[in-house]
Amino acid sequence: MIAVAGEALIDLVPGEPGALSALTPSRGGGPYNTAVALGRLGAAPAFLSRISTDAFGQSLMAGLREAGVDVSPVQRGPEPTTLALASVGEEGSARYTFYVEGTADRLFRCPERLPEGLRALCFGTCSLALEPGASAYEQVLRRASARGLFTMLDPNIRQGLIPDPGAYRARFRSWLADTTLLKLSEEDAEWLGGTPEEWLAAGPEAVVVTRGAGGLDVLGRWGRCEVPAVPVRVVDTIGAGDTVNAALLHRLSAQGVLAPGSLGELGAERWRDVLGYAARAAALTCSRAGAQPPTAREMETGEEPEYGPSPAGPA
Repeated sequence: MIAVAGEALIDLVPGEPGALSALTPSRGGGPYNTAVALGRLGAAPAFLSRISTDAFGQSLMAGLREAGVDVSPVQRGPEPTTLALASVGEEGSARYTFYVEGTADRLFRCPERLPEGLRALCFGTCSLALEPGASAYEQVLRRASARGLFTMLDPNIRQGLIPDPGAYRARFRSWLADTTLLKLSEEDAEWLGGTPEEWLAAGPEAVVVTRGAGGLDVLGRWGRCEVPAVPVRVVDTIGAGDTVNAALLHRLSAQGVLAPGSLGELGAERWRDVLGYAARAAALTCSRAGAQPPTAREMETGEEPEYGPSPAGPA
C-alpha cells in the first residue's frame, strides 16, 4: 500500500478575470490530489489527514472513495474546510491565497499506528508548513523512515503560508535524512536556495526536479538523466505536480523498487521510463481544467474520458 499524508481543501477557481468573478469550488490540496491520482492509476492508496465534517468535507471524502482511496486512516472534525482562492495566469499557471485559520486539516494528530501493509508514504505542501499539524506530519515521516519504509517528499512551497522562510528552509533540510525520494519543482528549488547535489548528499537516494515545459530530470548517486515534457495545449497546471508524484510512485512500484535502498538499482534507461510515464500523466492533467489526473486506461490507451467539473458540494 502507498499512503499519502497531508491536507485536503477546496480550491475556489474564478470563471473569468476580475476580482468579483464567480468562483467554482473544486476538490484540491496537493496531497489530496496525489492520493486521487494514485487511485485513478490503480494503486489502491490510503490517505492520512483530518477532514471536516462540513459539506465540503463530505464531498472531499466522496472524491477519495470514488477514486478507490482507503479513507479509514482519515480523522474527522467539526472545524471548517481550508479554502484556497486560485488565480490562473495566461500561461495556465496557478497562484493561491489561502484561508486556513481554525480549519480541520491543521489539527491532524499523529496516529498511534500506521496502516497495515504500508510500503511507502508521500508528504508535502501546506501540511508541512502549518502548525500544529506540521509537527504531527513530521512525526509520521520520521516514524515511517525509522520503520524502513520508502518516503517521498514534495515541499510544494506556498510562500504566503511560511512566516519565517529561514526556519522553514532549515526544517526542510532536517527532513532529508528521512526522505528516500525528493521531488520538487524548479521554482521550489530556487526558493529553497540549495542544489540537487546538496540535497542528495543530505540523505535522499534520488532527487527529481520538474521544469514545466522543460521536462523532468533526476539525479542519483549513479548519475543524472532527463526527459522532455509531452507537448500539450495547456488549459491550466492545477494538480500537475501532484499527478507527477503519483505517477512516479506508481511506476516505481511497477518497477519493483519501492523500498529504501532500491533506487540505486535504477539506471538511466529505467529512470527514463519512470520520468516519461510521469510526463505523460502530467500532460493529460494540464490538458483539462482543474486537478483531473488521468486513469490507468488513459495512460495505457491514450483515450480520454469525459470529465465534468470536480464538484465540491454535499455528496
